[in-house]
Amino acid sequence: MNWQQLISTTRLGQESRHIERHDDRSEFKRDYDRLIFSAPFRRMQNKTQVFPLPGSIFVHNRLTHSLEVASVGMSLGNDVARELTLRRPELAGGLFQEIGTIVSTACLAHDLGNPPFGHSGEKAIQTFFTEGKGASLRSEVSEALWDDITHFEGNANAFRLLAHRFCGRRDGGFVMTYPTLASIVKYPNESGGNRKKGKFGFFRDDRHLYLRIADKLGIPRLPDINGKMCFARHPLVFLVEAADDICYEIMDIEDAHKLKILSYDETAALLLRFFTPEMQKNIEQRIFDEGITDDNEKIIYMRACAIGKLENLCAKAFIDHEESILQGTMDGSLIDYIPEYELEAYRACQKVSLARIYNSKPVLDIELSGFTIMDTLLEKLIEAVVYPDRFYSQQLIRRVSSQYDIHSPNLETRILAVIDYISGMTDVYALEIYQKIMGISLPIV
Repeated sequence: MNWQQLISTTRLGQESRHIERHDDRSEFKRDYDRLIFSAPFRRMQNKTQVFPLPGSIFVHNRLTHSLEVASVGMSLGNDVARELTLRRPELAGGLFQEIGTIVSTACLAHDLGNPPFGHSGEKAIQTFFTEGKGASLRSEVSEALWDDITHFEGNANAFRLLAHRFCGRRDGGFVMTYPTLASIVKYPNESGGNRKKGKFGFFRDDRHLYLRIADKLGIPRLPDINGKMCFARHPLVFLVEAADDICYEIMDIEDAHKLKILSYDETAALLLRFFTPEMQKNIEQRIFDEGITDDNEKIIYMRACAIGKLENLCAKAFIDHEESILQGTMDGSLIDYIPEYELEAYRACQKVSLARIYNSKPVLDIELSGFTIMDTLLEKLIEAVVYPDRFYSQQLIRRVSSQYDIHSPNLETRILAVIDYISGMTDVYALEIYQKIMGISLPIV
């Protein structure tokens, strides 16, 4: 791969059109603005990140998480662009200088396809078709659709949301640039062509769109698995992934302290572990010198130091491994290539998160409740589109927005419309619809 081809201003859905612009924004800044003002982006404020949506103590939701990831992504992209331009002057003065904006935009979009209730909602969609009532549809749909819905992926759904069939356009979606779309595809293979953790980056229904993007940007196709498309990653995916890895791991530790799941001493030890003993003393001295006495504020200061350290190390890892990244042979994430001392500190955070945070009672409670809500919504709405002539089915279908092709004569299209509709809900809206269709909540006239 080469940077000149990888960074293109071509837009999905407008490949053959020349659009006259009337302001000085770059094409990639237009992507950023288009995304941040969109309804799907705003809806993330009411989607669970890890902990239940906040009460009196504010913790992260999908929106605040995405904004923080975008901030770190901008720094990573700008640092890489600056250093690589110094080393390779031929990259100066061109589109390569804007990779910070591209990475930041992709970071804003990276969780856009996640359903309500975090990973529990994702699992509810999968298991409805493998273990629930949706299993009866196995003989009614194609193998391609069955692969997609039984392995439903928030990553692939983000690509679908941005590229496929919303905003009244069947091909084009948000009409984003090719590099922005490619940079959100963390696992560039279709369902059934899994190379890592059973994940995939685009549904079989959307593979023609990713193929178009890959061909234009010069992203090499790898040997297929079971006849399914697989590609190398667009290099900027590594920066988007690193920004996400840094933020969710460090910010979850901070949230756990706010919720008193972790003590101050436990949290401080985890965050300071990224630094040598001498540097730890310097940080503690700066906290004292600045008159910070509140424990939460001390943790915020340490968290900022840890994020800054990891951002610098991940940028350096990208620069050091640029050749293998461009060759498509880089394995793992940038975090895997930081020095051993800091990597051990990161692994320590992961270990604590798994044992104390992700299996904590508040998290398990929201996952259990969310699973039940999602399963019920799927059961009712899938039954409605399978038997659309029934009275109750018609009543349910009327509640679905006209942007979803739920009246299609094709069963598979109707099933996808239901999944699109439910996965786009916020936690609060999913709960509201669940209560109404179950007769728990009645409208007051």
